[in-house]
Amino acid sequence: MSKVEIVGPKGLLQNVLSILQESGVFQVEPSSIGFIERADERYIRSFMPDERSLSERLFLEDMRTKIDELFSYLPQISVRISYIEPVSIIDIVARTIDKHITACKDMHQKRNALQNELDEFNRYAAFLDTLESLMEGVGQAPDIDFIGLSIKNRDLVEHLKQSLTLLAGEGFELLTATAADGTTIGLIIVQKNLSERIKNLLSDEHIPELSFPPALNGLTFSEKIKYLRGSILRLSSEVEALESEIERFSRRWKPVYQRVKEWINYRLSIVKAAASVFETRMCFFIYGWLPSEELGEIREKLAGAFGGQVVLEEKEICEEDLERVPVALKNPSYFKPFELFTRLLPLPRYTSIDPTPLIGIFFPIFFGMILGDAGYGLILILFSSFIKKRFKAGKNIQDAARILFISAVYSVFFGVLYGEFFGELGQVLFGLEPVCIERRTAIVPMLYFTVSLGVFHITLGHFLGLMASIRKKAGREALFRFLNIVVILCVTAIVITLSGVFPALIARPIIIVILVLTPILLFTGGLLAPFELLKNIGNIISYARIMAIGLTSVLLAFVANRFAGMAGNIVIGVIVAGLLHLLNIITGVFAPTIHSLRLHYVEFFSKFMEHGGRRFEPMRKEI
Repeated sequence: MSKVEIVGPKGLLQNVLSILQESGVFQVEPSSIGFIERADERYIRSFMPDERSLSERLFLEDMRTKIDELFSYLPQISVRISYIEPVSIIDIVARTIDKHITACKDMHQKRNALQNELDEFNRYAAFLDTLESLMEGVGQAPDIDFIGLSIKNRDLVEHLKQSLTLLAGEGFELLTATAADGTTIGLIIVQKNLSERIKNLLSDEHIPELSFPPALNGLTFSEKIKYLRGSILRLSSEVEALESEIERFSRRWKPVYQRVKEWINYRLSIVKAAASVFETRMCFFIYGWLPSEELGEIREKLAGAFGGQVVLEEKEICEEDLERVPVALKNPSYFKPFELFTRLLPLPRYTSIDPTPLIGIFFPIFFGMILGDAGYGLILILFSSFIKKRFKAGKNIQDAARILFISAVYSVFFGVLYGEFFGELGQVLFGLEPVCIERRTAIVPMLYFTVSLGVFHITLGHFLGLMASIRKKAGREALFRFLNIVVILCVTAIVITLSGVFPALIARPIIIVILVLTPILLFTGGLLAPFELLKNIGNIISYARIMAIGLTSVLLAFVANRFAGMAGNIVIGVIVAGLLHLLNIITGVFAPTIHSLRLHYVEFFSKFMEHGGRRFEPMRKEI
């Protein structure tokens, strides 16, 4: 990252900011610390926008607010892209937008009111349709009344019949049916002189009578149904007409307003950037950060556009700047997807190390060692390929699919080494034999191997931390990390001598070396140095989880195949084995991912990575 200063005449400021924004690689630094010397502070001051700039900002912000309000009344539909030049029509838009907001707001409110009324009528119509089915074959008479009910509990029907019998004797009839939404609808047919008493009974029993809008009062059930159906047709037609009108407006005008809004955002971003600029009476000064590889191209753009009137100068990055230098992750295409894992943590500081390539190397290896089944790996390869083709728009999903693909390839590789294809099914079907080790029986060798891998990984982490300390010229810290490496190797050598690989005679001098180094560790690392050493040993032992979780996976595959053989029916056996293998594959994706990341985040990164980086956020053009 390069620290740069851009200087030019004040009249060219807006044009310079436009070019920087179009490039998308320059981050403005709003602070003058590290750029302006004390002697220059009398002449260089923060940029003071003139009255015209303030008026433009207020006008554009007001216009953007109005466009957002207009969009809130328009439907979310796909519209064409407008290529009209916003500058040429901004005055016309300013004169017409208030009229459009008023018109669209009225249509939107009217449409909502009609839709609410339509929804209410549809709800009543559902009840009346059920009642209509009950009334088929029931004669109409002037002295007969009909009372509609909504019965929540079907068990209340018998109780209601008994209560009505006590009140009206045989002078009533109760019909029930189930509505489309599952509600029980009842219809009481009774003499009009008993109608009021029955309604009081219903009120006492807390059984609600169907209530309808005032417009339906005084109508018979048949008339109510007819009225509702006519109203529903009328309201549906009016709602459809309004929606069509709003959609026509949206297709005609929304592309224009979208284009204008994008241009407004672009202009406001330049105005915002101008607030971070500094000036003298005649010149402007823009301070900021630029990727070093882009320095030459931006300098050529400015020189070509302004003929040498605007100068870009690279400044020296001082020690006090290191806290403020922005960080941008840049990796080769193979490692690029693994930035997904790096972004889960706070960014590394500028003086630290980007851990993405390291996690790109070791994560798939750990994943493959844990899953370690060629059959499972092939299924995950197919699944990740499907995800890549199915979700092309989502960057994070694409990165996750690529990581899964690479990890699945390693699973196939280790599956061949272990001789595993859906457990021992590969041995049964086509004689697949382990190339180097069979995990199900070689538990102790796998434990030795994974712990040895932990020694290498933790030692590498301390070595990277040592290099970082040397770059920072932190001698005491560098010595502490170097001593940690030496002690880890010494402890490892002692453990190996106990297993009989090394002669036992070398154990005593190694112990003496550790005792001699311990006071120096206390001097360089403080009183917590012994705890750091114990932490290192614990971190190394933690790598045994690779063996343990992998053993769980292979045993579950073995059990699945055994259950299939014990089923006594080939179809049932295949189904049982398939379900267990599917469970194992799902577990075999999440468990290796979680534990491999833990080994990196907790055990490995803590040895060299310093968090607290400032994210690189360059100016970008949105249109």
